[in-house]
Order: sequence, then C-alpha cells, then structure tokens
Amino acid sequence: MSSLDQPKTETPPRNKTRIVIKVGSSLVANVKNLTPSFAFMHGLLNDISTLRDQGYEVVLTSSGSVALGLNSVGCTIENASIQDKQAAAACGQPILMHAYRQIALEYGFDIAQVLVTLDDLENRRRFLNVKNTVHRLIKQGVMPIVNENDTVTTEEIRVGDNDRLGAKIAQMIGAEYLFILTCIDGVYDRDPSEEGAVFVESIEDVSSYMEAASGTSSLGTGGMLTKLQAANMAQNAGCTTFISKGTMEYPVTAILSGERKHTKCIAHSSPSSAWNIWLTDRLQMAGSLVIKQDIADSLFGGDEGFSCHDVVSIHGSFERADVLHVYDEKGEEIARGLCNFSSDETTIISSRPDETVKNILGYTASHRLINSENLVVLAEHHLPWDEPVTDD
Repeated sequence: MSSLDQPKTETPPRNKTRIVIKVGSSLVANVKNLTPSFAFMHGLLNDISTLRDQGYEVVLTSSGSVALGLNSVGCTIENASIQDKQAAAACGQPILMHAYRQIALEYGFDIAQVLVTLDDLENRRRFLNVKNTVHRLIKQGVMPIVNENDTVTTEEIRVGDNDRLGAKIAQMIGAEYLFILTCIDGVYDRDPSEEGAVFVESIEDVSSYMEAASGTSSLGTGGMLTKLQAANMAQNAGCTTFISKGTMEYPVTAILSGERKHTKCIAHSSPSSAWNIWLTDRLQMAGSLVIKQDIADSLFGGDEGFSCHDVVSIHGSFERADVLHVYDEKGEEIARGLCNFSSDETTIISSRPDETVKNILGYTASHRLINSENLVVLAEHHLPWDEPVTDD
C-alpha cells in the first residue's frame, strides 16, 4: 500500500457514550500562587466518577503544566520565555499528574498521561498510534489525560491551545460530546463586558460569532475564538460541544441535566468520514496552493483531483504526504488534500509541462499533485483559513 493511500483502521465496537472534557489553566492552577486548585480538581473528578458510574467513557484534556511549574523555574507567566515555559512544563507536568492521580484513586479509578505534539496529530501514522493508545486505555477503564508536550514545542510547532486539542481528541475517539470548561459561562453575541451583550444558548453556525470572540485569560493560551474553532471541528465530526463555566460542584453533570447555564454548539446531522475529518480539520497549515480557476470550478462535483500543471502559485514549504490548503484565483479556499510531491518537486514539474516525471525526478509517476480520493472539497460549515500572502 502506498503511503499516500487512505489508511485502513478499525474502530472498536462500543455501547457507551464517549465524552471529552477540556479544562483550562485558570481552573486547574491557582492564579495567585501557581499551585494546584485542589478544590476544583476534586469537584471535577468526583463528577467524572459519577459519569463513569452512569456508563460514560471519559477522556480529559487538561492544561496547567506550564502554570504549575513556573515557581520551580523562578518565572511569572508575563516574563517567561519559550525556554522558561518548556522548563516550567517539565516541572509542572508531574505536579499536575500526581494531583490528578491521587484524587482519582480516591474516587476509585486510575488515570494515564498522554502527551502529544502537533506532529502526532497532523501526521497520519502518528495520529493512529495515539488513537490506538487512547482506545486501549479506555478499554481498560483507565481515564486518559491528554495534554500537549510543552517541554519540546515552540511557537512555530505547537497546537497552541487545548481547546482545539480537545476537539481533535473528540474526533479521534468518536465522542458524542465535548465539554469546554472555562472562566465564563458561555458565548455572547459580543464582548460580555459591553452593555447589551446577549448570551447565546445554542449555535449551529459558529462563523456568525467569530468576530465577537477575542481575548485570553491571564494563564491560558486560548480565548473564545479557539473555543469556537474547536466547536466547529467537533461539529464536523458529529460531536456536540458545550461551553460553560468550570465550577467546583458538578461541572459536567449539571450541564448535561440542563441545570447550569451553557452554550450548546449543535453537531452537524451528517458528519464527514474519519478520513475526511482528518484531512480537513487542520491545526496548522503545512503549505498552500492557488490553482487555475477553471480547474477549481471543476472540483465541485468532479472526481479527478488536479495536476502540478494546474498550479498557479505555491505558498510555504511542504513535503510529500503533507495536507495542503487549496485556493482558487479569487482567493477563496476550496479544498484540502494530501499531496504527492514536495513544494520543490511541484515547482520543477509545473515549470516543465512537456516532460514526464521520470525525466524530471528519475522515477515513474503521474503529474497528478493531489488524487481525488485524498482531496476534500470544503463545505460551508468548514471554517476557512486566510488567503495565502503573495510575495511582492
């Protein structure tokens, strides 16, 4: 099987509802002392114990390692450099996991640490390895706690927020619900500090609220914008997202029962396949292309993909098997797909239209840059990425 063929995987059968819970640093770490917020953690794990007793399978995505390690490296969140944050994560991660495990054992279950990087989620083979690990833990009754491996990531090669990480995990395990617990009670139609701001109870199209979403907490890296992006990713996979304030008492079950204020982002009724979801919901843009307008128009309803000779311009440096963002000449993102050539190879092939790939690269291959089976034309419910910047 070619490395560019669609991987074949099997999802273990189950009869339990799966949920992913994401909690931010401002809930897990005491903002003033940068120590674990044991009261909240007790309330959360007590609630998770109840959910498990009710038959739910739970995965937790938790921030907090950097915040809890800042005291050890003698820094504050305001003056910490990338190296300081990496070192703080190394110090804070065992503090975080020890607290979670000791509390979880009080409630009769065990936890496991799953640290991931951006590459673990964007590379298909590594994505499946993480998926297999998480599935195995769930099968054993151990609750996975997923976090980004901040000890090795930099600003350029990191997910950057646990909201979208939580959505990725929800997609990965086929979760029915994603709970994003934060420091406010949900989504408003504008900045909630503004007079007349109206609370939004239910959302079908998150793009309507993207402009109003801005700002981050003092400890966290994600604001309401990343939460809506995460909700959109979950929606595409048929997963409903609840955004609400993280409270010490019944932080999740009170939302499920409708007893606490929250915003519900409703799942799409016809979710995409797991393969299409992985292709379209990217955490970082590996590279992008602008293709000829007539070719772009033909992708809607077509099944041919497109060739290197259809490319108008190339943006960014990418490798074979990276997922590219495809734009038409009007500047609209129309598709995403797995490429057969690197950016350098694509440039050379497109500049020599009368020669075969064998003559150019030394091996036999089609000129096709993205095959139809590895290409997804975007629907209206996908959030687009910005148009690539053209060099002057």
